[in-house]
Amino acid sequence: MVGQHGLKAGLFDELEAALNAHELIKVRIAADREERKTLTAEILERTHADLVQAIGQMIVIFRRNEKKPKIELPAPSTPDFP
Repeated sequence: MVGQHGLKAGLFDELEAALNAHELIKVRIAADREERKTLTAEILERTHADLVQAIGQMIVIFRRNEKKPKIELPAPSTPDFP
């Protein structure tokens, strides 16, 4: 959870550990809408993760663990058009 104290080094250590262990994590950001956008962008930039979803104060981010992947994403499909 990101609270009123903003982004601190310890938070990024926790995010790194969680992403390495789980690849897909939820992060709650207790801030107003504009600050959430700013904090989300900084989190994504510093962790090199991808935003999966953002609903209210909750974001879901994903970063593949290259050494031990846990989540297998489906291959992109091409629609069959006549």
